[in-house]
Order: sequence, then structure tokens, then C-alpha cells
Amino acid sequence: MPNDDKLSMIRHSMAHVMAEAVLEIFPGTKIAIGPSIENGFYYDFDLPRPLQDADLETITEHMKNIIASGVPFVRKEVSREEAKKLFADQPYKLELIDAIPENETVSLYTQGNFTDLCRGPHVESTKQLNKEAFKLLSIAGAYWRGKETNPMLTRIYGTAWTNPKELRLYMDHLADIEKRDHRKLGKELDLFSLHEEAGPGLVYWHPRGARVRQAIEDFWRGEHYKNGYELVYTPHVGRSWLWETSGHLGFYKESMYPPMEMDKADYYVKPMNCPFHIMIYKNTKHSYRELPFRWAELGTVYRYEKAGALHGLMRVRGFTQDDAHLFVTPEQMDDEILEVLRFSLYMLHSFGFKDVHAYISTKPEKSVGRVEDWDKATEALKKAVEKEGLAYDIDEGGGAFYGPKIDLKIKDAIGREWQLSTVQFDFNLPERFDLTFVDKDGTEKRPFMIHRALLGSIERFFGVLLEHYAGAFPPWLSPDQIAIIPVGESAFDYSKELEKRLRAEGFRVYTDLSSDRMNAKIRNAQTMKTPYMLIIGEKEMADDLVSVRYRGGKQVNGVKTADFINEVHGVIDRKEQI
Repeated sequence: MPNDDKLSMIRHSMAHVMAEAVLEIFPGTKIAIGPSIENGFYYDFDLPRPLQDADLETITEHMKNIIASGVPFVRKEVSREEAKKLFADQPYKLELIDAIPENETVSLYTQGNFTDLCRGPHVESTKQLNKEAFKLLSIAGAYWRGKETNPMLTRIYGTAWTNPKELRLYMDHLADIEKRDHRKLGKELDLFSLHEEAGPGLVYWHPRGARVRQAIEDFWRGEHYKNGYELVYTPHVGRSWLWETSGHLGFYKESMYPPMEMDKADYYVKPMNCPFHIMIYKNTKHSYRELPFRWAELGTVYRYEKAGALHGLMRVRGFTQDDAHLFVTPEQMDDEILEVLRFSLYMLHSFGFKDVHAYISTKPEKSVGRVEDWDKATEALKKAVEKEGLAYDIDEGGGAFYGPKIDLKIKDAIGREWQLSTVQFDFNLPERFDLTFVDKDGTEKRPFMIHRALLGSIERFFGVLLEHYAGAFPPWLSPDQIAIIPVGESAFDYSKELEKRLRAEGFRVYTDLSSDRMNAKIRNAQTMKTPYMLIIGEKEMADDLVSVRYRGGKQVNGVKTADFINEVHGVIDRKEQI
């Protein structure tokens, strides 16, 4: 695989070739920007007409002709006046020229008949681009400079590599991503839906999806109790005083839903749970002997995400936050951070995520809290990560203004990285809400507050989990764990009694009593990615046996029902995949 710098030059150069092709095919097009990006490139255009997918083929052929011409990429430095004269009919380029700092050089790159405003670098010649190693992927809309008040441009995405083999591998990877797309699987497996007409970014959980969610949440609750947490429930709305005191109305108002006026006061639906947990803390005075408090909640919050940012379950407007807040004395900080990290890793491993990397974000230029507290907290995060033997990176100055944090990122089955768990110190809210505890010397002191999410939002975690397993959840999470398939109507009554027996064992099970043939019933269960299918015929009924067909296609006949039950219990208890 070539190094990143070489690929970046290839992709940036390919973006220029694409822009030249588009200008040849669509005279009058206004060009904007065309950078290289991870795994590819794009260019934004203001076109005389909307593009169709078929246009990508035409653009591709023009690009191949340009590549075959073998023209060099030539760099030239010019004055601002020269640049403006050259791009007199290109308003987006004129705006970019005006934005170049006075002390910076204005440079152009030309290949063939096309010249672009560009810092570079580029390959020496189109001879270094492989016309069989690129592909135009998609068409999208993009606001100029990312602002909704600016014109909507047409963005063409592409990918480019050094040779056709690399391109094929990447296209196979994209096909795998498409196969795993949680939006596609959510529909195919009847797990959830989104309804634009009823409100964008709001999730409707279907019965099958709700079963998976309940399995996640039941495990979450049980493990929290085992780890010394108490669960709390808090309101969905709060008066403006709460959000003024927390600072959300000052720093976060654009992402909050508008207020509702009631009793001559403004109420806001909550974007976060933390101020509510603080109100529980403030309900009574506390001694150092009571701390630490570990309070957790599956709290549903609402945030006004821009419509263009919404994406299936990954970016929504209403979601349930896997949330907890720890109130600790300074002396308890090291132990609590270590325990939170261990708990986070245990939970991630339980769901099948073994590849975890930590990112520690430190004090930014603008911050609140004492420097010594920042130093102690940051050191506690580092010590915990090192003690657990986790690989980690330091994001210097990348912390929030109110405290340092650890983010845990996992890699899924196809190597994509997802940020899930967060452990975040907060030196701001205890001060804003005047939180105190009585220390052993009888004086009132400020507790440290730690925000903690293990899974993030349940919706997003569900989406990540769905894509990780490509819908084939391990049995402990599967919406249906067992499908009973009677060979004929004579086995219907026995199958329904077997279903009751298996339900009594705590399994999620159904019996297919449809008029479909047996092979069709098996195919339907496999399509829904059911882990176990039990084939019930005359022999099975006579001898209390089951013929077990596994999701992967393996079949074992003549298994004692009791043995099957024990097998499934073991797989579920160990949270194994089959």
C-alpha cells in the first residue's frame, strides 16, 4: 500500500482532472473546492443543471482521456490581481482569493486546459495517475463553505488508488459497508423505522428492535447494580433557571429545542441529564463518609441537530443517553477513575468489542478550575489507562473547558473506528451549582464531578452493534433466538407446547405455523438471522428430540431437547457468537 502522502497527491490531482472534465462537459459551470479526503476526493460545482447518476459515466470517460494525454501539473505563483483576472467569471474562486492572508503566496496549478487556485502538492504529470484505479462514487449536495445560508452546490465524490487491485479491495470494502448499513438492516430485519413526515431524527422502535434494546438495557442495569451504582429517573423538562445555572443556555442554546411557556416561565426539554442529577445531590447535605455517589440513568434527551447532519441511528434528535455521574472526594479520584475504566472495558468486551484504543484530552487554553486540579485529574486518567495496559494517544489542549477526559474508541468487524465510552471530569458544574460536602475536618469542600457514558447513546450504540454483526447478533442479543419449524400440521400442537416450554426457560422463541413449505420456513428464519431453527417431525415428537439447524447452515439431528436447552443457556450466559 502506498504511503498517505503519495495517495493524497494522487487523489488531489484526480480532483483537478475531474473538475477539468466537468467544465468540458458542462460549459458555464462554476467551480468551488476539490480536496483529497480519507480514501478519496471530491469537488464541489455550481452546475447549469442537476446531475444524474448516468452523468458519472460520461465524466469518468472524459477523465480517462485527460489522464491518457500525459500532461504535466505546472505550479505558478501570481499576484492577487492576476488571480482575480484569471478567475473573473468564477465567484467562488474570487471569494477564496479574498480569504488568502496577505502574507501567503497565491499559487495556481495547471494541467492541459485547466487551471485551478491551489496550494498543492500534485503529482508531476497525469502519467502518474492510473485510469483503471479510480471510480466516481456518488453525487451529494453541499452548502458553500458549510453554511446553510450559502448556495447549495453539487458535490461529486470519488476514490483513487495506485493500481486496480487496490481499487478492487476498496470497492469490496465499500460493498461490505453497504451490506452492513444499519438503516438497510433495520428495515430488512424489522427493527426500527424513521418517519420524516412525523418528525426527522426521531426513532420508532419495532417489537423486534425493542427486544434487542431491552436485552442491552437489562444487562446494563444489572451490571450497574453489581458495580455499586444506584439508578435514578429524572424529568424530561426543566425551567429556564436550571439551564441558565448550568450554562447550557449560554453555550448550547442553538442545539436545544425552543422553550415552552408554562406558568409564566420558560421550560426546555433536556439536552443532557447532568443538571438533574445535580439537583438530586443538592437535595440534602452530604458527608465525606457518604461519597462516592455513583448515579446512573438511561435518560432520554433531545438535541436540535441540523437536518443535513441526521444519519439513521447514528445522529438523531431524540435519544437515550447511557449516562452516569460520580460525585467523589479528591482523595477518591484515582480509584474511581480506574474502576470506571475497568467497567467501561468490561462492558465493551461483553458486547464483542475487543480492539479498544484510548484518547486522553488535556487542558485547553480557555478553561475553568484550578490548574492543580486539572493536573491531578489528567494524571489520574493517564495512570488508569496505563494500569489497564491500553494503548492511548494524548490530545494536547483537546479537553472541554470544564475538564480533561478519556474517550474509548473501538474497531468493528471491518476495522472502522467508533467512539463509544467517555469519562469526563467537570470542574464547572460543581462551582455553578455550589455543590459541597462536609469533610473529615468539619469544613465544607467542593466534590469532583465525573460524567461517564459506557455505551454512549443507546440508539447510536445499537446502530454500531447492528453494523458490527451485520444483523447476525449473538444469541443473547438476537430478537428471536429460536424458530420452531413443524414439518407439517400434525406437528403444530406439539410445536406450540414446545414453544411454551422454551419460553419458560427465558428464551425468545416463535413457531412458524404458516402454510409455507419447510424449506421456505427455514429460509425465512435464516433471512431474519435467527440463531437456532428447530425442525419438528414425527420422530422428534415421539422421543422428545429436536433437529437443530444453526444460522450458519450446519444441522444436527436427534438432539435431546434438554441437551439443546442446556447448550443455548451456556451460549447465552457466556455471551458467545455462533
